[in-house]
Amino acid sequence: MATRFPDPLERLIARFTRNPLLQRVIRNSGYLLSGSTLSALLSMVQGILAARLLGIAGFGLLGTITQFASVINRLTSFRMGELVVSYVGEYSAQNRPQHAAAVFKAAALTETASTLLAYLLLLALAPLGARYLAHDAALAPLFSLYGLIILANLIAESSTGLLQYFDRFRSLAGIAVGQSALTLLLIAGAFFAQAGLQAVVVAYLVGKVVWAAAITGAALWQARRVWGAGWWRVSLALLKDRRRDLFRFAFSTNLTGTLTLVTKDSEILWLSALSTPLQVGYYKVALRIINVLLIPIQPLISTTYREVAREVASRQWQNVRYLLRSGSLISAAYSLAAALGMVIFGRWVVALHGEGFLPTSYQAMLILLAGVTVVNVFYWNRTVLLPLGLPEYPTKVNLVAAVLKVAGMLLIVPRAGAMGMAVLLSAFFAGTGGVLVWKTLKEIRRAAALPAASPGS
Repeated sequence: MATRFPDPLERLIARFTRNPLLQRVIRNSGYLLSGSTLSALLSMVQGILAARLLGIAGFGLLGTITQFASVINRLTSFRMGELVVSYVGEYSAQNRPQHAAAVFKAAALTETASTLLAYLLLLALAPLGARYLAHDAALAPLFSLYGLIILANLIAESSTGLLQYFDRFRSLAGIAVGQSALTLLLIAGAFFAQAGLQAVVVAYLVGKVVWAAAITGAALWQARRVWGAGWWRVSLALLKDRRRDLFRFAFSTNLTGTLTLVTKDSEILWLSALSTPLQVGYYKVALRIINVLLIPIQPLISTTYREVAREVASRQWQNVRYLLRSGSLISAAYSLAAALGMVIFGRWVVALHGEGFLPTSYQAMLILLAGVTVVNVFYWNRTVLLPLGLPEYPTKVNLVAAVLKVAGMLLIVPRAGAMGMAVLLSAFFAGTGGVLVWKTLKEIRRAAALPAASPGS
């Protein structure tokens, strides 16, 4: 008699093998995950070489310079990738290719304008960044030099969104790996030549420029392939009846992104201003290790969002719930195992960067691990609210959290340094993630209870 799996195990296996929605998520996530894993390994080696070359304080300065440009770039960003996925997807599903092309064109033009504004802003603020964040006015030219990545990313967000929607996840993964490999080669050259901070900054700059150029080129090729050579001549007037929706979406995601910058993605800059390059160096190593743990989950965010947006548009609420539950199960299996691994082996990983980073970087990493595990398991906590028509809700939650976190940083970080910053970021992750998960599930239940809209409405 054939052996049967127990019913719960059989259902679990079926969940991951029989549903075409989850199969697409897993397949596309697999492309990104393979690329992300290789990129993460290459990035880890990059960080180890850079940390050993520059020392604790020098590694902290590197983090300040690179994050300064990144923060300013994202400050004016409208997160056009999400808008492109949502609205190109909507018009493509309605078989309105000209409208879909107009969305991409509008997104690219808007992103170009915001990118140019960001670059001018960086040039104006670079001397202040050097003086008050790096505590060395002589570093201003390096701030301006690395700021060239902003110009390289002229339409990178819109391009990434278009490639995601049209299922070009394999291309995205390949480009990411190529960029990481190139950067590693350049940093290895600087390491063996015993070059200084400027050489490492240039290595990171070249890698980012190559990535942005490849992403943009691939997206423009895809647009031509789908919509024809003259797609860029389509009139933006096609979108006039949705102008308010597009603006609302872009503005809300920009404001949410800005609040995220203040509360999460500018940690290095806050620590630079409130503490010393030494504390920044400790914290940067802890963040780098934690970010490696986040990398395998990042593909699930974009691939799940793509599928959820389609199912929400079709009011397939059972499929939406299925995707969220299954995604969380996959993420939890990885995240809990990774957390245990870092508790056991994290001290050794930190020591690879240099013995001087112990024990502070390891302790900060353990604190961050708690909040990151929550965010990993419920990785969809913000994005699902976008197709549900609530792009402002994450903004409101982040606004409250931002006020509390900034107050906490001003009170705690000057005395506690890297450890204080780790406590605040971990609490931010767990708190905002919990609220957004609750709201998402509540809205799905509410929407599922509503009658379907008539075709003409």
